[in-house]
Amino acid sequence: MARPLEQIQQEVLALSVADKEALLRVLWEELDGAGDKDVDAAWLAEAKRRDLEIESGVAETIPADDVYRAIEASLKK
Repeated sequence: MARPLEQIQQEVLALSVADKEALLRVLWEELDGAGDKDVDAAWLAEAKRRDLEIESGVAETIPADDVYRAIEASLKK
């Protein structure tokens, strides 16, 4: 017989952060399906490329507050 959800929730909350992360990955894959390794690798390569551009000064970053102000201003027009 299955355990009550409340009991499972209490057990999950008692887990370490690392164990919660591992459980979350398992549950996410169960709900969403396994990720595409090629897509995951492509996104990782893109993230690394962007990080290098920022670190080397090739890309200019904009503070989030400035971005939000610009978005709010454009929505008011």
